[in-house]
Amino acid sequence: MIPAPAKIQRWKCTCAYDGTAFDGWQSQAGGRGIQDVIEARLAQILGTPVRIHGSGRTDAGVHALGQVFHFDAEWRHGAAKLVSAFRVGLPATIQVSAARRVAPDFHARFRATAKRYTYHLSLGDADPFSRPYCWTVFKALDFEAMRSAASVLRGRHDFRAFTALNGPARDDTVRDLRRLDLTRRGQRVQVVMEAEGFLYKMARSLVGGLVAVGEGKLSVEQIRTILASRERTMAIKTAPPHGLFMSKVFY
Repeated sequence: MIPAPAKIQRWKCTCAYDGTAFDGWQSQAGGRGIQDVIEARLAQILGTPVRIHGSGRTDAGVHALGQVFHFDAEWRHGAAKLVSAFRVGLPATIQVSAARRVAPDFHARFRATAKRYTYHLSLGDADPFSRPYCWTVFKALDFEAMRSAASVLRGRHDFRAFTALNGPARDDTVRDLRRLDLTRRGQRVQVVMEAEGFLYKMARSLVGGLVAVGEGKLSVEQIRTILASRERTMAIKTAPPHGLFMSKVFY
């Protein structure tokens, strides 16, 4: 008996990657986007080009533990074999950790309800194994002041002053920053951020602002004033990309 042809189905996949050597998530003309690498492997697996759709972009040098993407394809072998097929052909710096069939109307980006980013700081020089994945800060930081500044930034605000968007002010820069927490263990500091969405370089700008407060370059009241101004200022630095991880996408 001739088997019935496979049906096109929508697949949701979760992946992790070390963004150090890539030009960010989004497809690039030179093929060095993480999307390009995954699509090239997927074309080998399926025997035909397939476009994948991510939950959002990450910049060059930014990492991910829980990026999500979806695609439509004919694949009759199940989720476990799909993950195994990815494992064989992807570089060691990219891992597809899970896959499952989803409803045809699922969309990795538009169905996402929130995202979590984690930023790593090192107080003093980090060891060679963690140095590529954290921002090394040599000045002493005032954590009480940083936590006070975080309390100012948490909540629903217009974050135009904490994004690298160019051009005139926009009306879609309001976000609900439901979590902005700092924890310290020894010389390692972790900043966790959650919102229904993040503006361009917003997560790194928030960290840059908090570090400026911790170093005494900005006061908590200045953070409040900058937030209310809706204007980007040179006082808010964008934290380096290599300390940032997309940790989780919520649906």
